[in-house]
Amino acid sequence: MAISDYLRGIRERVGNDLVLLPSVTVLIWDGRGRLLLMCEAQTKQWQTVGGTVDPDESPWDAARREALEETGTVVRLDRIRAAVGGPDYRVNYPNGDLCSYVATVFDAAIESGEPTDGDDEVHELRWFEPAEIAGLDLDPLNRRLLTDVGVIAGS
Repeated sequence: MAISDYLRGIRERVGNDLVLLPSVTVLIWDGRGRLLLMCEAQTKQWQTVGGTVDPDESPWDAARREALEETGTVVRLDRIRAAVGGPDYRVNYPNGDLCSYVATVFDAAIESGEPTDGDDEVHELRWFEPAEIAGLDLDPLNRRLLTDVGVIAGS
């Protein structure tokens, strides 16, 4: 997972202590009702498109930026689907960093471009029918998020 200069500066001051991070998730849907997911380069687990909101950036701008960086596409943000957070959105990374995410989740569609592995975080991009998603090797945070917003059935 890439880390922004802003977060790197915070980590230099607070070490691995808990940091609350505003973030965005971009659920990019095609005309057939399929969801675009990315396979993360390091873990090879499937996850949603998205990331943290930069200082002075709106969630809307962050969502468009993350979609462009990770998929190479320009997206139309159709609506805010949900805002999620809480104990299920806390992540303890292998390096010891502890983060608690609060995510604005957007439904979106591609306005221009074809999905391509946009940056070094992305191993693969692929469209999935909603019924296929529960059976994927999803990272735990994304499994929780996709369950909470109703894309996959709760377990």
